[in-house]
Amino acid sequence: MGGHAGGWHSGGVWPGLRDMTRYVFVTGGVVSSLGKGLASASIGAILEARGLKVGLTKLDPYINVDPGTMSPYQHGEVYVTADGAETDLDIGHYERFVRFRAGRHNNYTTGQIYERVIRKERSGDYLGATVQVIPHITDEIKAAIREGAGDNDVMLVEIGGTVGDIESLPFLEAIRQFGLENDAPCAYVHLTLVPYLETSGEIKTKPTQHSVKELRSIGIQPDLLLCRSKRPLPQDERKKIALFTNVAEDAVISAVDLDNIYEIPLWLHQQRVDELLVRRLGLDDARPADLGEWRAVAQARRSPETEVRIAMVGKYTGLTDAYKSVNEALAHAGLKTRTSVEIVYVDSDRLGNGGDGLAGMDGVLVPGGFGLRGIEGKIRAAEYARRHAVPYFGICLGMQVAAIEFARNVAHLESANSTEFDAATPHPVIALITEWNDATGAVKRRSEDSDLGGTMRLGEQGCRLAAGSAARAMYRDDVIRERHRHRYEFNNTYKERLCDAGLVVAGVSLDGQLVEIIEVGGHPWFVGCQFHPEFTSVPRDGHPLFIGFIGAAGRFRRERG
Repeated sequence: MGGHAGGWHSGGVWPGLRDMTRYVFVTGGVVSSLGKGLASASIGAILEARGLKVGLTKLDPYINVDPGTMSPYQHGEVYVTADGAETDLDIGHYERFVRFRAGRHNNYTTGQIYERVIRKERSGDYLGATVQVIPHITDEIKAAIREGAGDNDVMLVEIGGTVGDIESLPFLEAIRQFGLENDAPCAYVHLTLVPYLETSGEIKTKPTQHSVKELRSIGIQPDLLLCRSKRPLPQDERKKIALFTNVAEDAVISAVDLDNIYEIPLWLHQQRVDELLVRRLGLDDARPADLGEWRAVAQARRSPETEVRIAMVGKYTGLTDAYKSVNEALAHAGLKTRTSVEIVYVDSDRLGNGGDGLAGMDGVLVPGGFGLRGIEGKIRAAEYARRHAVPYFGICLGMQVAAIEFARNVAHLESANSTEFDAATPHPVIALITEWNDATGAVKRRSEDSDLGGTMRLGEQGCRLAAGSAARAMYRDDVIRERHRHRYEFNNTYKERLCDAGLVVAGVSLDGQLVEIIEVGGHPWFVGCQFHPEFTSVPRDGHPLFIGFIGAAGRFRRERG
């Protein structure tokens, strides 16, 4: 049984299929949160290292249309693509490991699939037929998979959830059909847990056997098993798993826990995962893998030259996945500056007057967020960093609270605030564009050619940097493009008053209307940006603002002694 379009093939590219996209489907079993996203991204990295053009797609079984309205405690961060899609955080892993730009066609949920089918049914596309999970839902899933493929040589498709979950069944059935119908060969990779029992000192293979049995019962025979475990899988256990799962012994891979996620591509390559997959996909003539960049990343992590402590001041500190991309961007900056970055999570709800809890920190970072809870604590964090010359980095909401703090305590605009938190504030230094007032009291409206307004500003947009600003020096460019996810903006009505008090507007939108970056004049390093630079940081390159922030934190630590 199985959803294969033919058997194993060796000896070059499959005849007549050189230009066709190959698909690798990644599923998970035994328990959730095993790391399918990291596994998919790492496989993509080693295939890319062989000269193949790689893309990735995530299929999520939840009924929400997208994670944009879900609590970070439920789902972790919302990752935003360049085209403005609010997606699963695994899309961030994809872009960090593989040099491709994801978009709205690289993440689909059950809600999106059903929404599309229902829309077609309402418009009569099915010509009065009874609409069913098979074939209509599964056909829509297959169409979604192909939409994301583009001109990639290989497309990795991750199926969210765990084999055996009722929510995942339509997706699993769809990829089973896909393997039968696709003209080019497909491969199936299954990630499972191989637990180690401390009391008996035994590795248990039975959960993996049952997980593969469940997968095979719905018609999918895995080509390759990634067996997640605390320690390397002994040869005897690999043989046993191979025997009971009908998987070749050399395709039973030990996916051991690693301290550094950016060593996963090296570990998988060492076990010949890329070789097994290019053989299965009929791409044997792909060049040998060049993993020099990944070795450099691993080496930089192993040999830091200094260390810093960064206070992350937020309200989701109980779940670090809520700030996944920010955490990774800090780590990337550490790699580029040979710095070990320790993140100290500070609950903004509990941050007292005077910035209690920030003493001894080498930098303060306030990330993005929504809602009133914890706002005053974030404002106090910005004040502490400004008054004590501690490097400060404010992202999205972090920029806005810095502007509010500056307005209150430097420009002496009493009770300044954002209308998001206080609609009656006498000084709305942060507000919806439709709430701006000019000197005559008239409402300030956006220009006709600016596609913004009072709704969410999403996706990649341009920013022009001011000459002589710290941001301009870090980016080494006049115009940059970064991704946004917010509704409220810096109120231009207050720009002159705040700038007269020492605030620096270091970046504005290309039409000149919206403030994108602020700095504090005379401060060693105080930067707030309205966009989310963490979404474009990757381990091999880092990001200019994060690199600048960690560099400044290192200098602050040395000067402080």
